[in-house]
Order: sequence, then structure tokens, then C-alpha cells
Amino acid sequence: MRRSVAAVLVALSTALTQLPATMSSAADGKPTPGGTSTGRTVPQRDVRALSRVTDILAGGTATRTGSRSDASLAMRDLFLARPHLSDADRARADGLLARPTDGAADTYGDGYLVPARKKCSTHFCIHWVDTTADAPPNRKWVNKSLATMNKVWQLEVKKLGYRAPIRDGNRGGNSKFDVYLKDVGSSGLYGYCAPESAVTGEKYLASGYCVLDNDFAKAQFGAPPTQSLRVTGAHEFFHAVQFAYDDAEDHWFMEATATWMEERFADDVNDNRQYLPYGQVKNPGAALDIFNQSGFNQYGNWPFFEYLSQKYGNGIVKAIWNKAYAGTGAPDAYSIKAVRQVLNKKGGFDNVFRAYAAANTITGRAYSEGSHWPSAEISKSWRLGRSATSAKKSTLIDHLASRNFAIKPDRTLKGSKWMARITVNAADNTSSPAAYLIVKKQNGSLVKKGIPLTQRGYGQVRFSFTTASVRSATITLVNASTRYKCWQQNTVYSCQGNPKDDNRRFSFKATVYKP
Repeated sequence: MRRSVAAVLVALSTALTQLPATMSSAADGKPTPGGTSTGRTVPQRDVRALSRVTDILAGGTATRTGSRSDASLAMRDLFLARPHLSDADRARADGLLARPTDGAADTYGDGYLVPARKKCSTHFCIHWVDTTADAPPNRKWVNKSLATMNKVWQLEVKKLGYRAPIRDGNRGGNSKFDVYLKDVGSSGLYGYCAPESAVTGEKYLASGYCVLDNDFAKAQFGAPPTQSLRVTGAHEFFHAVQFAYDDAEDHWFMEATATWMEERFADDVNDNRQYLPYGQVKNPGAALDIFNQSGFNQYGNWPFFEYLSQKYGNGIVKAIWNKAYAGTGAPDAYSIKAVRQVLNKKGGFDNVFRAYAAANTITGRAYSEGSHWPSAEISKSWRLGRSATSAKKSTLIDHLASRNFAIKPDRTLKGSKWMARITVNAADNTSSPAAYLIVKKQNGSLVKKGIPLTQRGYGQVRFSFTTASVRSATITLVNASTRYKCWQQNTVYSCQGNPKDDNRRFSFKATVYKP
């Protein structure tokens, strides 16, 4: 679900952060809907999932916490929790998961109040009403919505080759994919997509439907309505695609790749730039795979997949989803495991991740539109010269996160013989430490190189460092660990896990000298 930054920031003025009830997937130890897996009790996410969706669709605390904006994955969590609920709560869940056209069956304010109409094309049916607050402004908007969704299908399914959403039988009157126009903007939503029916014989595949705002009024969303429709259609439909791969996949992965998909379909709109300050492009110290229920990290980390697709082509994201595919006999790898498996053939995850982390310090040079982006925070910088010949720093870094430090030559480092030596000491190799160096030359060129580390996490690199040749040098220290204790309750990371290598100590020393 696309979240409105402005709406949620207002809501967060009185917010209390709460952990989401997470549900993740993996080939071994994956929680099973309606039962247990490998002896583990299914996570007790039922009450929280139920109350959270109630808040989103019916008001309540969501108006204060900002939770109402997370509708798609909240609906997904409730869909997965449903088999574990009491009869009474299951009936409540059915009302929450109901389609707008279910009317009276939707007891929590999301159903249409009057009979609906529909218009269908090859792949979609658009449903709407002619009166009440849910009515679109005119028939032209209905036609535009249908045409936009057809273009989304052509890109995501036809051109990029993703699996089509699973057919829903005759729900909505036929087997075409159903999209409902409704005034969800008044609840702080762009739209949402919900899983609906599990595939017979499969544990983690489901059909679904989507709801989009009925007019995307600029007063509510801050952008021209057609632009909001395009990015929301691409984002939300990709959630329906994801349900055809693994409806229990990790939250961060589902949202980050859906936000990445916006760039594929509506590259000119750039609405997803609003999330960049909340991801690693700006804040490298927060883990890549964190799901922040009351924030935007998962949306702000779409540049990780942008980096991969710019380097290896758009197909690499589909390759990762293919590894995550949970159909019978499929790999069913959880998010980071799937990423690691695909990048093993691209030089290895650790090498790619350290280069990505360093690239975020030079977004204007690393991304095709990066000149309009923020860049990663530099934790500390020093100007070195004859009177201050060294600098050193020790820092703690969490898994899948990094810290950046910079040195600059002062005017006393004239001539051609001055050198800089960077020495790195990191955690031992079990936690996948890594380091990267970017030297900005006075002529505008860049020197980019990984700093090799020993099994004990020690590494050293030397380079020319004079005022005539060097403008600055940035050292990126990286914790590329993907080790977890999976299938824990109330966690916000990959595989519903607790990271094994957070708070790892890194240190480095920079020294200038004449050989």
C-alpha cells in the first residue's frame, strides 16, 4: 500500500509506535496458515491483525497512529491470521476483507452504500457507484482508470514477464481482475490490494482484488490526479502480482519492490521520491530490511532495487521474486535469502551491497535521476594536512546497514608525493563486514574500489592524496550480514527473524604521509 507522507506525518504528531504482527516466508520453518510448521507454533498475530485492519477501515486509533496507511499488508496479515481466529472474530475478519460490492456484508465502513456499476476490458473490471461520496467525478475518470490499469498489466505481466494475478473464479461477475473506485483518500489512503482466496493445494498463493481512490483529488494527494492514479495503479497491482508468488512474503520486500515498480511504469511522475529521506539513500544506518509500521523505511528503500536494475537490468528483480516463489516445488526463499541467491552470480551479495551502500554517497553520479535525490549521511569528516596527519573513528553498525566517513586534504598537502593510508578493523568474517572507498578527483573523475578484508576483518588501502589531485575520499563501512534466528514473534526484519549480527563494532584510521 502506498502511504501518504503528509497524511501520516500529521497523524504521527500524537503517535505511539507499535510493532506489526509480521508473517514471513522461507523454505524451511515457514509458518503454515491454519497450523504449524516444523514443530513451531504459528505466530499469535491474530488479534493485532484484526484490530489493525479495523482501525484502518473503520477509524479508531489509526487516525492517530498513521497505521491506516498500511492497508495492503494489513489486509494480507489479516488474511493469513483468519484461520486462527475464533468464530466471532473470523466473522469480523470476513467483514473487513469483504469487497466494496459486498455492501451489508462489509460491516466496517468500506462497502458501497448503493448498487455498483462496472465496465470490463480484456483483463480488468472497474467497479464504481454513481452517487454517495464514493462516486468518481464522471464517466471519463472511470474510463481513464480502466485504461491505466490495462497499461499497468501490459507492463508488469506482458513486458516484464511477472506472473499474472491468480484468477478469482466468478467473483465480481467474471474471472477478470476487479478494481473498485472508492473514497479512500479521506482515510489517508491512495488505495490497497487484498488477498481473498487461497489456491487449492497451495499454502501461500492467493487471488485478490484492489481498491483505488475514486478521484485522487489534488487537494488530498498534492499531485495531479492522473499522476497519482498511475503510480498507485502500478504499485497496488504489483501487490496482487506478489500474491501469485508468495502471499506471506516479507513486508519490506513487498513494499520496496512495489515502490520500485512505480518507477518502471510512471518514471516521469517521481512521486516515490517523497520516501527517499526515510531509506538508506539518506539514512544508511537503518537496516535495509526493516519494516517500520509507523514510518516509511520500506518505501524509501526502493533504490536498492533501482541500483540492481540499473546495473543488471530490470529482469533481476523478477529473478529475485522467482526465488521467492512459494508454489509447489518452488524455491520459496524468504526475501534476503532470495536476493543473496540471485546475487551469488553477480559477484556475491556482500560485494554488491557494499558498492550499493557507497553509491548512496554519490547519488548524483550513481543513479540516472540521482541528481534530484538526497545522498547518504556522512557521519564525520576530517581535513588532514601537515598539522593533523591522522583521524580515527570507532562505530557500531547493524546488519544490512553502513556508516560513511570522509577525509579531505588541506592546502598544506602540496606536491605529488603525499599519500593517504586507510586502515579498517571490523568484526570477524562471520558477520560479513565490508568496506569501500570512493575518491573524488579534482578533475571530476571518481576512483571506486572495494577494500579487501581478511578473515578477521582487517584491511588497508593506500592512494595519492594531494590538494592538486584529490578533492575528498569517502570510506564506507558495511555490515552485510544476512544471518537471522528466523520465525520469532514481533520482529520487523526478514524471515520474521532476529538479526544475529547487529551492533558490530567497526573502526578505521586515516593517515597522510610521504613515503
